[in-house]
Amino acid sequence: METLRLVLLVIHILGFAALIGGLLAQAGEQEKKVNGAMRDGVGTAFLAGLALVGVLEADDGDVNHAKIAVKFGIGLVLLVLVMANTRKESIPKGLWAGLTLLAIANVCVAVLWSPAHT
Repeated sequence: METLRLVLLVIHILGFAALIGGLLAQAGEQEKKVNGAMRDGVGTAFLAGLALVGVLEADDGDVNHAKIAVKFGIGLVLLVLVMANTRKESIPKGLWAGLTLLAIANVCVAVLWSPAHT
């Protein structure tokens, strides 16, 4: 079960890396859009995160439900916004900035809201 947890954790991290990489790749561009890395990254991160929580619950692991709820909420907003704007030729710069901030905030919640830091 530990191996499955670690594999899902790596997939979850890679999903967020793709999402944030897809966002930051457009930092210098005048016109922003939802690219494949963002779309695939947010979907991968969201599904791997759900599976990761399922594995932790099935293994009777110590799950911080408040942290999971916050990460789920941010992840769901990211997923909906990215998927709703996938077919558009461009997105507003404010939406791009908001997606970037939400993605980074979700990583910060994961890293900083941890028993290792208390």
